[in-house]
Amino acid sequence: MPNHYRGEIVAELGDRQHTLVLTLGALAELESAFGADDLMALAERFGTGRLSARDLIRIIAAGLRGAGETLTDDEVAALRVEGGAAGYVRIAAALIAATFDDGNAAAPSHEAKS
Repeated sequence: MPNHYRGEIVAELGDRQHTLVLTLGALAELESAFGADDLMALAERFGTGRLSARDLIRIIAAGLRGAGETLTDDEVAALRVEGGAAGYVRIAAALIAATFDDGNAAAPSHEAKS
């Protein structure tokens, strides 16, 4: 069961449920991957809504690693998700919303449907 107060979501990837969370370490990983100077720059990049397939893989993989998984980006890229590319978008969007949405603790509804 995800802890919405910590920004966790649950998503089905590769035929099993996974918890994802963008911890401070996961966010630092994404800052480095995207060349963002700080969290605000990272949030602004996500806010554009223009993410590549590689971006989606990085975000989802960082969320998995933040929750304790040991999957590499390449392993995440090989996982099947219901809905294909749209499924990956839904998972990444739910994870970003759970991380950066100030009201997520008040309304825990960020479960990614895949």
